[in-house]
Amino acid sequence: MGAASMNDAMERFYRNSVRTHLHMTRVVVQQTDLGIYSNIRLEAAIAKDAAIEHRGYLEAYMRRHPEFMHALAPLPDDPLAPAIARKMIRAGRAAQVGPMAAVAGAMAEQVGQSLLNHVEEVVVENGGDIFLCVRRPLTIGIYAGASPLSLKVGLRISPGTGIKAVCTSSGTVGHSLSFGRADAVCVLSSSCALADAAATAIGNRVGSSKDIRSAIAWGEHVEGLIGILIIKADQMAAWGQLEVVPL
Repeated sequence: MGAASMNDAMERFYRNSVRTHLHMTRVVVQQTDLGIYSNIRLEAAIAKDAAIEHRGYLEAYMRRHPEFMHALAPLPDDPLAPAIARKMIRAGRAAQVGPMAAVAGAMAEQVGQSLLNHVEEVVVENGGDIFLCVRRPLTIGIYAGASPLSLKVGLRISPGTGIKAVCTSSGTVGHSLSFGRADAVCVLSSSCALADAAATAIGNRVGSSKDIRSAIAWGEHVEGLIGILIIKADQMAAWGQLEVVPL
């Protein structure tokens, strides 16, 4: 499988290096640019309709609740919010960040779950955030900008481990808001929204290589995380149930 890159609207150059038995469909809806991989070839309209549906729910909610878009701190739960917004709120509360820190992961997750009504295997890549439900092992390369470790290591994901999300945040690559300087913070979880929010929160705590271990120690206490990998310059550390492999 391809590289986990940063979550922004730049050209997804890493898609050119994807090697997989799955069929690829690209879906673009405004700023949402998804690479969707499935065991059978999806009709583009089905995939696009799923993206439009969940994006529409989120946009309508944000029009009614403008504070949702700009909050940098957790918001209270809203039982009347659509599923995608509620997942973002809960993820933000768990990781102690605003709900928009989970937007790319939540979108990947909601679209992926919708598509499982049509296919048995699916991977939805939304920049640095990946939702997956697969029956064969796959390896996801980690893009870490100028780090000498960039695209030199990957995470091997096996079925049956409970891992459905691999989300990557960076303070040195892309345009997503980060208060840290990590080259890559990769988080594994069963929840893509949570993994996305946690990757941001953990990345905020990495200003230099000396902060890696304390950032991981903080992340260990976020309930629902399965694994964490951090790359800063030529340093790397990991925690949890994850298999790091050379590329």
